[in-house]
Amino acid sequence: MAVSRRHLLGLAAGCAVLPWARALTGVPPAPMPAYLSKAQSRAFQAWMLRIVNAQMEQGPSPRWQHRDCAGLVRFAVNEALTVHDARWMRANGIASDRQLPPELELTAAQQVLRNRWVQTGGAIGHYVSAIGLVQNNSRFIGRDVNQAQPGDLLFFDQGDEHHLMVWMGARIAYHTGTVTPNDNGLRTVDVPQLKTWKDTRWQPAVDNPNFAGMFRLAFLT
Repeated sequence: MAVSRRHLLGLAAGCAVLPWARALTGVPPAPMPAYLSKAQSRAFQAWMLRIVNAQMEQGPSPRWQHRDCAGLVRFAVNEALTVHDARWMRANGIASDRQLPPELELTAAQQVLRNRWVQTGGAIGHYVSAIGLVQNNSRFIGRDVNQAQPGDLLFFDQGDEHHLMVWMGARIAYHTGTVTPNDNGLRTVDVPQLKTWKDTRWQPAVDNPNFAGMFRLAFLT
């Protein structure tokens, strides 16, 4: 898919809320109430990608509010942590006859992870900004994209703008933060294409000072 520089600039206010308060690589995420096992983490990652893919293929679900880069992540995470029964699949436009990941089978302690975000001020709520997602709810993995796993978050700091993208394997998905009657703001870009992007501020490279690195959700094993 052709992607213009304007599309990558992610103009949403929700992706540019706060200036840097501290170095992300040196601050551990806030404690999680529960962690997923290795098997649950793999199932979660598969469901998260399936849900992001559904938004790209069909357009945004009516269930998804606050449509910007961080909103895509919050929606995909929360829906990946829910029970994917027939009612859920109908509501999300996902066919039950397609090959689907296994259920996570969450314990009661793990179920509280859904809609539980540690916000920049330390409070717990249903909303968190892009910087809050990586700073308080994820752990730093590195700046070498070869370390990425499905569902990892790429975080870019453009000074007055912060932007998140989702690592999908061969592709990277994101929301531009802008929505018009003819454009839902959703984009995917091939990894090699982004690595060689003309505007080098958006290249996920170790020598790009605007690329803060890759982050993995803190509750994953």
